[in-house]
Amino acid sequence: MSGSYYGTQVIESVAVRRRRLREAWLFGQDRAKNTLKEQTGKLFASVMIGVLACAGCAGVSYFKSASAKEKEKNQPTTTQTTTGPVSPSPNR
Repeated sequence: MSGSYYGTQVIESVAVRRRRLREAWLFGQDRAKNTLKEQTGKLFASVMIGVLACAGCAGVSYFKSASAKEKEKNQPTTTQTTTGPVSPSPNR
């Protein structure tokens, strides 16, 4: 049992060390400040993606309804036609 626990500790410590080295290589000495900037950037990017998705859905909806109205407007109206002879009106 103690061997398994030690192995887990080693794996976790290696993962922490790799993360710290990666952050040091990417951000230098100002890791905490740049991590905050990165999180703010991610939040801003997420909001912008949401705004673009909403605008895209609204645009698609607008164009679909506009094309449906145009299609309805361009359809010829049906008139009632009769076949055969027309009888005179009884009012005369």
